[in-house]
Parts: sequence; C-alpha cells; structure tokens
Amino acid sequence: MPLYKYVGRNENGKKVTGTMEATSQADLRRQLRAKGISPREMEETKPNIFNRDLQIGGRRVKTEHFVIYCRQFATLIRAGVTISDSTNILAKQTEAKELKRVLHLVELDIKSGTAFSDAAEKHAHVFPELFINMIRAGEMTGNLDDTLDELASYYEKQHQLKKKIQSTLAYPIILSLLIVVVLFFMMIFIIPQFEGIFEQLGGELPALTKIIIGISTYIQNFWWLIVIVLAISIGVFAFFFKKQPKFHYTVHLMLLKMPIFGKLLQKTAIARLTRTLASLFASAVPILEALKIVAKVADNPIITKVVLEARTSLESGSTLADPLKKHWVFPPLVYQMIEIGEQTGALDYMLDKIADFYEEDVDRTVDTLQSLIEPIMIVLLAAVVGIIVLAVMIPMFSVFTEIQ
Repeated sequence: MPLYKYVGRNENGKKVTGTMEATSQADLRRQLRAKGISPREMEETKPNIFNRDLQIGGRRVKTEHFVIYCRQFATLIRAGVTISDSTNILAKQTEAKELKRVLHLVELDIKSGTAFSDAAEKHAHVFPELFINMIRAGEMTGNLDDTLDELASYYEKQHQLKKKIQSTLAYPIILSLLIVVVLFFMMIFIIPQFEGIFEQLGGELPALTKIIIGISTYIQNFWWLIVIVLAISIGVFAFFFKKQPKFHYTVHLMLLKMPIFGKLLQKTAIARLTRTLASLFASAVPILEALKIVAKVADNPIITKVVLEARTSLESGSTLADPLKKHWVFPPLVYQMIEIGEQTGALDYMLDKIADFYEEDVDRTVDTLQSLIEPIMIVLLAAVVGIIVLAVMIPMFSVFTEIQ
C-alpha cells in the first residue's frame, strides 16, 4: 500500500505532519478527516527505516489475535449484529493495535457502501488473501458466520501445527549451539592451561591430544577469521535464498529429502495444503481460484510448483489428481483420496480427511521426536566433552604411570 507524507491542521488549528498508508490521496484525506485533521499538503513517499512499520512474517497481527477476531466476528454476525456495528465493536475490543487501526478504516469503508471483503482487501498486511476470498464467497452465499468460524478453526489449527514444528526444530538447534559454545570455551580457556603443563612434562603426546591442541591453537589465533567467514556465509546464504529462485527451490528440496525431519516437513506441507483447499471449497470458492490462493500460501516452492501444474491440468480439462501422481512429494494416499473425491463429488470432505490424517500423523511424529531428541543431544554433548577430556587425561595418565 502506498505511503504518503502529509501536512495539515488539527481541530485546535495546530500544524500536524506525519506519514500514513492509504490506497489513494482521497483515501488519505478521508482517514485524516476521521482523525480530526484537515489536510493541506499530501505527497507519496517511499518507506525508510524511520517511517516504516516493523513487520514479522509479513503481518502485524498475531495469529492468536486474528483467531479471536474471527471467532467474535462470527458470533456477532450470528446474533444479528450488522457487519458495520460488529467491526466497530471488535475494533474497540481487540488488543492488537494494528488490527484496531485497520478495523476503524474498514468500518468507514463499509459505511460508505463498500463490501466488507473489498474494504479488507485494501489492508493485505492484516487480512490474508485466503481470508478475503473466503469472506467474499461467504458474502455471496449468505453464510458469513459459518465462513468466519471456518476461518477461525483453520488459522487455529495452522498456528498450533506451526508452533509444534517450531518447538521440535528449536530444541536440537539450541542444544547444537550449546555444544558449539562449550567446545569453544574449552578450546580457548581450558586446553591452553594443559598445553603449558604438557610442555613442562615433555615427552611424546598422543595423536588425539596433538589434534585437540592444534584445533585449540588455531581457534585462539584465528577466531576472528572464523567469525568473519561464518557471518559472510550466513549473509550469502540469506541473499541467494531470497533473490535466487533456483537456490530457494534447491534448499527446500534438500530439506524435504533430509532423513526424519524431511518427512515431518513433507507431512506438514501436505496437511497445510489439503486443509486450505478444503476450507476454500467448503466456502464455495471456485477451484481454479482456490488453487491460485493455495499456491501463494504453501510456503514451499516444490508444493507451489505442483499446485500450479494441477491448476493448469484442470484448465486443460484433466483432473486435480493427475499431476499429484507424477510427483514424489505426494504419497499415494493423497492423490488416491483426491481422485475418489473428484469422482464422487465429495472433494472437500476427502481433503478434510487427508488434512486430519496428516495433522494427527505430525502430532505423533513430533511427540516421538521430542522424546528421542533430548537423550540423543545429551549423548552428543557428552561425547564432545568426553573426547576433549580424554585428550587431556591420556598424557596425564602416562606421566603418572612413568612416575610410579
């Protein structure tokens, strides 16, 4: 959405300047007047570090706040409250500042005769494309309350699934970092103390001890080089991951091919895909539009590629299941159930069942991994420390033996 600089006067006649997002100058003028500001000058500008709102994951509203908003919105609509009044009530109740601000703007649009879906579409940073399209379908069918409940359930399940995956992957990453910190601490502060003792004692050191001392000496002398190389490597990786589609695709392919974790990511992606499709179909969103939306929210270029192929297949008169059969990322269970759904006219039901199956499978896999990762990482930490301790103790035992 364009960003505008403005100069105006408030109700007290005081000069006011600032920046604000708006779809047009007319929209900006309306927003300012709603705040009691009479605009004098308006000019489009580019966001910079000083006037840009910080965003995490492209959205300024937490998923839990968005889920609560959908649930409450559905309840108010079901109770007979108008969309305009519901939006006003929810704007006052929500704890999310950005959602509060946007809902006030949406309310003004609704009062001017704009449909809720069209008003929400102006604020894509808060309302995802999936939400807007399902709401639009709900407005057309008159089932807006059911659609909102469906959306709340969808985002709730996606949030829970995402948190589970994050917690499972975070544990080994944190422990791996702990192992690296312990390793560096011992190499920089512990090993040098014993190196001086070994020099005083003299004699031939074991190969393991020589290797550990060599690594310790290198880290002490060139720690700055290690930090620079690591920083450059992370920067280069991040650049290519964001800017090079082929590299982005290859990274995701390697992640899906990883042992254990690859299967988990694959099942999660399938659960997300089928759940999204099922929700869109249940809301009467046309299948080609639904596939276009799913391709955008898939968060995986491999899945996105297959979905777009499926969309092309449908446009040419083929079935949804045909492209899925040809790709390894979709197990037989997925395309067989989709094929049955297409033949029986119960595709949304079949997609829901596939999503249920894989969400439960992910839950079981995550619980199993969490129970296995802890002892494995503890053993790994013990092994790293044990090797270093062994490298130190072997020469000491040799000296004690000679003394005796």
